[in-house]
Amino acid sequence: MVTGAAGFIGSHFARAMLDQARPVLSVDKMSYAANLGRLDGYLDRSDHTFVACSVEDTDRIYELLTAHRPVAIVHFAAESHVDRSIDGPRDFLSNNTCGTFELLTAALGYWQDSLDPTEQDRFRFLHISTDEVYGAAGTDAFTENSPFRPNSPYAASKAGAEGFARSFQVTYGLPVVIARPSNTYGPGQFPEKLIPLMIAKALDGAPLPIYGDGLQQREWLFIDDHVAALEAILASGVPGQAYNLAGYEERQNIQVVEGLCAHLDRLRPRSDGRSYLDQKSHVEDRPGHDRRYALNGALAQHDLSWQARVSFDDGLAQTVAWYLDHEDWWRAILESRYDGHRIGTGKSRNGG
Repeated sequence: MVTGAAGFIGSHFARAMLDQARPVLSVDKMSYAANLGRLDGYLDRSDHTFVACSVEDTDRIYELLTAHRPVAIVHFAAESHVDRSIDGPRDFLSNNTCGTFELLTAALGYWQDSLDPTEQDRFRFLHISTDEVYGAAGTDAFTENSPFRPNSPYAASKAGAEGFARSFQVTYGLPVVIARPSNTYGPGQFPEKLIPLMIAKALDGAPLPIYGDGLQQREWLFIDDHVAALEAILASGVPGQAYNLAGYEERQNIQVVEGLCAHLDRLRPRSDGRSYLDQKSHVEDRPGHDRRYALNGALAQHDLSWQARVSFDDGLAQTVAWYLDHEDWWRAILESRYDGHRIGTGKSRNGG
């Protein structure tokens, strides 16, 4: 079972499993960032079932589990945009923390009531968390034992979800494993995140809004590397353990914008011959903006034999090329359901 399967990372993972002839039960409540186009070519396969359902619907999830009997639940479903969590934190509490609790509840019932001891040992609940639960990094990178200091409502909601996931493993024995990835990017990401947002605005001739001085540092992980890491966790991860998925590719936000503008200048030059970088515009920083994220990925490398392989420069080139080749896809999103008002202002709409 893949939750959030019509989302960015969930769809890539579901497709990867199906490409390996591993049957998939996809679940997604189809919120604003979900898009079934990400599963084109896979929806009608006999080894793939898609169900529009929220993970908060415990009874329905339990029915699906007992009917399809998956050997693992890979839990991506979440609200993930930090700016939106600043304006509307209640949605993040409900979807991320409470939603994970409800999913864990259904999973525990299925694991206890429907699986024999051998199947119970094999089963895994893989919870996808985030590096943001650690808060802002100093000069050192975070290890799996670093304390949680979440600074945004999004990060807090994911830390709360992790707390419940861990508690279900320790208290009830549910075989939970946790992934804490760096910033993931690549083809098909919703056009509110930094890279696709800047590509869309650049092509429209609009200002490229850069928060504050643009020197905030993020560690980047290409989507293919992320999927490979999750496969490794399912194969070798130890229940009760969390694994940092380190990209080891740190870039300042301004450097990311400079890089994608350089690719756009090469692949689709502006008609006036100027660089897209001329469109950059520094705007007021968002509240509580973490200065740096950085992960120590030694545990995953040692225990899972996994490490990121795609360089940021190569991954960015692939990503920019994909958005240029799939302009109809992201323009349809921007012109229909997407709420394009300025977000991340700290003026909460639903939760103080």
